[in-house]
Amino acid sequence: MGTPDETLVLPASGKDEANVARIARQAIVDEARNVYGYELFDRSTAVNAHTAATDAALLFNALSYAGTEALVGKKTVFINCTHESLTGGHLELIHPDKVVLEVPPLGESATALDIEASLATFNALRQRGFRLAFDQNLLRRAYASWLPMASFIKLDMRRLSPADAEVLVKFARSYTHAQIVAEKVETVEQFEHMRSLGIKLFQGFWFAQPQLVEARTIRPTQATIIQLINLVRQQASTDEIEELLKKDPTLSFNLLRFINSSGFGLSCEITSFRHAVMILGLKKLFRWAALLLTTSRTDGSPPAVGQTAVVRGRLMELLTSELLPPEECDNAFVVGVFSLLDVMLGQPMEKALASVALPQPVIDALVHNSGVFAPFLELTRACESGDEESFARAANALQLSNHQVNWAHLQALAWADNLALDVA
Repeated sequence: MGTPDETLVLPASGKDEANVARIARQAIVDEARNVYGYELFDRSTAVNAHTAATDAALLFNALSYAGTEALVGKKTVFINCTHESLTGGHLELIHPDKVVLEVPPLGESATALDIEASLATFNALRQRGFRLAFDQNLLRRAYASWLPMASFIKLDMRRLSPADAEVLVKFARSYTHAQIVAEKVETVEQFEHMRSLGIKLFQGFWFAQPQLVEARTIRPTQATIIQLINLVRQQASTDEIEELLKKDPTLSFNLLRFINSSGFGLSCEITSFRHAVMILGLKKLFRWAALLLTTSRTDGSPPAVGQTAVVRGRLMELLTSELLPPEECDNAFVVGVFSLLDVMLGQPMEKALASVALPQPVIDALVHNSGVFAPFLELTRACESGDEESFARAANALQLSNHQVNWAHLQALAWADNLALDVA
């Protein structure tokens, strides 16, 4: 199981540090060096503390910010856990088929009763579909009752002689059906010896140094997240929750990106706020919001770009309300509210949108400036720019009068100002 000295740690790089999620991954490969899975390590800070909170944050950041597809693709994810985190609510948000939970031995002071008491937790996790991995301590007599719980056993090649490794492999195969992983493999001799014993999975510097994946994050204000948590606790209607999501583009963006990540395990893409709320349900939505709160900004106010995005969304919604069907007005709001994601994330729009599922007409407008929503977005931008020629051209193309557009713009500005007061 991973240790701090096996991962790369970047030093802090300035005031924007809080907006970067850093996750190191190290490949676990088969005997042909094909990647079987990745072990993930939280490297968002230079502190290598390992707690229940950091376990939850690692999984949450991997799904919500780093983009699971880019981070691990379709491969299995191995996550180091504390015993406290094994009972954490954050695991309810994870599709168990994608995750192996690496369980450490109990402390030196653990009694036989303590060891037996852990079995209930292990059984509950296995019943939900999670697989458990243990290190070679599992093969000690004291942990015999844990053997049936293991899907993987990791043997540390830095701590075992070839003879000891051979003894443990034979013992493990006699008492468990778990797959054995030779980890911390640093030489060709270690690899060849373990392969000769029939070991199929390997991890270590000899195969791959850990790689660091960085992702810029856009995180809602704590006040907005608390408002969402309060709505959920009050069992508010889907309409009320959807309305809050429409207020804050960072909140809605993070929700759509999370629910469409491979770790969540859905077979279809979710493209609307209402659908996301209905799929998650109140219990999981509460878990998600609580985790988001622990990683959110504490500066107390949304950035100006977020406020502008909300104005755009509302203006797009109002402009399309007379010309397009109601369901298209919802998509128009999404176009407006996500039209500044490239600025928020500091990357090209196409790349920013790659991590969130959206209807094709929305993508066409945001990336290609084409489709049914493109003229409305052009008019919305013209309202901000003060360019009278562009404004007139965009309004005429949609056959909207100056009065109609100016009224809608004022309504959108007032709506956004009221939202800012609501969450202040």
